[in-house]
Amino acid sequence: MEAIIVTGLSGAGKSQAVHCMEDLGYYCIDNMPPVLIKEFINLAVQDKMKIDKAAFVVDIRSREFFENFRNILTDLKSQDVPLKVMFLEASDEVLIRRYKETRRSHPLSPSGTIAEGIRKERMHLEEIRKEADFILDTSNMKTAKLSEEIKELLLSEDEADGFTITIMSFGYKHGIPLDADWVFDMRFLPNPFYLASMKNLTGNSKKVQDYVLKFPESHKFIKEIYQVINDLIPLYKKEGKSNLVLAFGCTGGQHRSVTMANEFSRLFTADEKRVILIHRNL
Repeated sequence: MEAIIVTGLSGAGKSQAVHCMEDLGYYCIDNMPPVLIKEFINLAVQDKMKIDKAAFVVDIRSREFFENFRNILTDLKSQDVPLKVMFLEASDEVLIRRYKETRRSHPLSPSGTIAEGIRKERMHLEEIRKEADFILDTSNMKTAKLSEEIKELLLSEDEADGFTITIMSFGYKHGIPLDADWVFDMRFLPNPFYLASMKNLTGNSKKVQDYVLKFPESHKFIKEIYQVINDLIPLYKKEGKSNLVLAFGCTGGQHRSVTMANEFSRLFTADEKRVILIHRNL
């Protein structure tokens, strides 16, 4: 089991870091009492829980942790569990601005100045910062950049390029998928439903596929949309997006949409992209 302790200055982006790690498959726990971290890891290692990697968010709220950090860290590492510490920080100016924007008081200076709270917290965290495996300064990082940095630190090259394309077929009479990034209307194509030989078939049938794909407009659509999506994928990755949902719709979600979803799934799979295919209304 792989374990990571996520800590650092209040307002430095620990919540955003945890959201990213959850997307990477980490079981994340916020503010767990330090004495229970060891018990949790023991349970996971003994196969009582199917957890391969976990992240524990520990900050100034867990005073006990910072008072006994070195002993707790030594104890955890003695279990032969790969354990790393990720420390997030930012400049005083940025932290003060973030607190002002959220209108929150600093936990170490609830009735004083934010700057005084930050000064105290830096002193409390000095020892744990020295022990950190990763130190991330988020002063000039947007959420997408922070996610990119975390992926580079924690994932192999192949894992870091884990962009997934979810391809979905649907019927308009059942409603448009709420989670779709792109929605394509296939109702411009002739409908096999009105042909007796194909009415009771679906786009998974070769007969229906041959019919839908025989039209020139079908090939033009596939060629141009496929090129557009391929051109945009690197830009989505750059902005921190890890999944793109393409929804192809027709009236009932049985013939044209299923055929097109299957065809785009085939094309992207041939490009060695990660593809999830869903026929919502079949």
